[in-house]
Amino acid sequence: MKLKINSRLVNGVTILDLSGEVVLGEESKTLRKTLKDLVESGNRKVLLNLGAVSYIDTSGLGTLVSAYGDMASQQGQLKLLNLTKRVQTVLQITKLLTVFESFNNEEAALKSF
Repeated sequence: MKLKINSRLVNGVTILDLSGEVVLGEESKTLRKTLKDLVESGNRKVLLNLGAVSYIDTSGLGTLVSAYGDMASQQGQLKLLNLTKRVQTVLQITKLLTVFESFNNEEAALKSF
């Protein structure tokens, strides 16, 4: 399933609403470019809404980790919102849940910045 990315700005935080799959190929490449462009344009607060992401593979995880590092190196923050059970399980197995701050509530996530 093709990855769709909708961007919105709320209280100075860029929220990317993702839907579909974050997998090797165009999907990961598109997300990587979107996140890189945000960093390069000075966006230092990014929230990824993964509520409509049905699947994420190792390439998708690599994209998230890379973006997290890019944000951190620019004194920015990348946080996750609305993890589906499947995505949460993958992040838990790979121990990445200990790296990313994640939230189930958009308001709480926005306040955390």
